[in-house]
Amino acid sequence: MERTTWGAVVARYQQPETRRAVVQLLTTLLPLAGLLWLMHRSLAGSYLVTLLLAVPAGGLLVRTFIIMHDCGHGSFFKSRRANEIVGWITGVLTLTPFAQWRKDHALHHASAGDLDRRGHGDIETMTVCEYAELTPERRRRYRFVRHPLVLLGLGPIYLMLSQRRLIKGVPLNQLQRFSVWSTNLAILVIGGACSVWIGFGPFFAIYFPAMFIAASAGIGLFYAQHQFEDTYWHEHREWDYATAAIRGSSYFKLNPVLQWFTGNIGL
Repeated sequence: MERTTWGAVVARYQQPETRRAVVQLLTTLLPLAGLLWLMHRSLAGSYLVTLLLAVPAGGLLVRTFIIMHDCGHGSFFKSRRANEIVGWITGVLTLTPFAQWRKDHALHHASAGDLDRRGHGDIETMTVCEYAELTPERRRRYRFVRHPLVLLGLGPIYLMLSQRRLIKGVPLNQLQRFSVWSTNLAILVIGGACSVWIGFGPFFAIYFPAMFIAASAGIGLFYAQHQFEDTYWHEHREWDYATAAIRGSSYFKLNPVLQWFTGNIGL
């Protein structure tokens, strides 16, 4: 598909609506706050109830992350400043430095499906020929990372504790470095305040399972979006941005409830 054709198709969907954005924000963050409060209250009884409440709370954190994603694209609000502020706040809630993530995500869009520019915002992917040339040990490592228990079990912990907490990889400018450090500081301050208020154990018992569910769901959704039979991969000289965007992403229409939790992103 030519970029001009693709641009014409999506042009009418590129105008943010502030009123709808505010409604989406309130209908996400207020229920999230309510569920976290209920999780805290449920600790007085069975922790199983707390874990059950963590499921919808995790879903709302997925939706919060998608709002941050849209702010990163500058498409949630008309105001750039509003996108910056809400993006940073939702980034703190999802343990994601907004400006740093926005840069890496932009690089992901600019290189998705390009065999010569892999490594931005996706799981390591090799061609059949590349895999055939690996040593047996390297093949086991490649399959190990892609195992569902590793991808969805250890992957969320890696995201929360390492990948987005440290400044590494792509060179960052001053704003992006500030995003990392300010997000880390906000997480420490909020986590510390909540720990003083209700205790570290209860705070961890509430937020960790909800965030784990959200991160695991996010990894699974992102994996399904780009890892499928006949997805788009080409060497850079043959790679096309618009074609990669259309043919390199799956579309899976979920039921209305899951569609709402995933922000109608077509997964």
